[in-house]
Amino acid sequence: MDQVRLGVIGCGSMAHHHIGYFADIPRLKFTAAADPRQHVVDKLAEEHGVTPFADGEQLLESGLVDAVLIATPHYFHPVCAISALRKGIHVLTEKPIAVTASAAEQMNAVAGEHPELVYAAMFQQRTIGNYRVVKKLIDDGELGEIQRVQWTITDWFRSQAYYDSGSWRATWAGEGGGVLLNQCPHNLDMLIHLTGRPAQVYAKVALGKYHDIEVEDEVTAFLEYPNGATGVFITTTGEAPGSNHLEIAGDRGRITVAEGKVTFKQTEQSVREFLRTSQEMFASPKCEVRDLTAQEKGGAHRLITENFIEAILDGRPLIAPAHEGLNSVELGNAMLMSGLTGQSVPVPTDRKAFDELLQDLIRKSPKSAPSYA
Repeated sequence: MDQVRLGVIGCGSMAHHHIGYFADIPRLKFTAAADPRQHVVDKLAEEHGVTPFADGEQLLESGLVDAVLIATPHYFHPVCAISALRKGIHVLTEKPIAVTASAAEQMNAVAGEHPELVYAAMFQQRTIGNYRVVKKLIDDGELGEIQRVQWTITDWFRSQAYYDSGSWRATWAGEGGGVLLNQCPHNLDMLIHLTGRPAQVYAKVALGKYHDIEVEDEVTAFLEYPNGATGVFITTTGEAPGSNHLEIAGDRGRITVAEGKVTFKQTEQSVREFLRTSQEMFASPKCEVRDLTAQEKGGAHRLITENFIEAILDGRPLIAPAHEGLNSVELGNAMLMSGLTGQSVPVPTDRKAFDELLQDLIRKSPKSAPSYA
């Protein structure tokens, strides 16, 4: 195979963004599109010469694709991915890979039965140069053991018009959650990618605090890590101007990512060693201030898709393996469950209990799920 025939399932605004760069990726041939809105796929067929389908299953059965990009509403990500994998078709899915950790686990299990297939997720923030710098610092041990992390990520502001743009948006039945499931899968993925998975979560969650929606639009979560490190994660879609400030403190200093810059204040020696051995009451360990801002900004969505194609054709390692998407779904589920129950929740969560909680929210919701398959 010298090219990958790619189909798109779900042709909303995000899919159109992806389709816009397909022509710039060597060895990618856009061949098919599926969406229940006939006028949408007919227009794609006219503009790109692809074959239109009314639903994803028809596309997967067509024999016209080697791989698919899934950009449906969230609940259909596992449905489409599992069907594709069982048909021998490579999968690149939009975030989140699923609404619940139990569904994500099922996806991973099916993917595990087909190791010959490439299974990737659209976590394009992993391509951002600054985060890659931070990841290397941590992996190389320059920061030392992590002691504290704090991420204020409130620049996800959305107007009411955004939520009103689709009947599935910001509903338990149609989306399965709010800011944690729509905007923050990127940040939850990056948080775990950099600092590992917390062991315990306690969160305060506000439903429809700023918007006329039934799901969460503000979250403040306290995290506890297996080594005793602590963390705070704050997010909302109702604050402007928002902030994106990440701070990770370790035994050898502190890394800050803010305003597009990476600053590393690295101590000359172990902080723990210094505080035990220093004979001066008010002394602090000396540190060097390093500006490590990356020059490269990252290839975003296009780079993830290009990497997906290269993984299929050349065996290149994936930037964002989809099986890792389980971690961000699980952490988001834990935050939501904690916020709605008022209790501290372990990670991994009690998946059955979370599924029951979500089903109860859906039953009480006056809004129905969208039709898509």
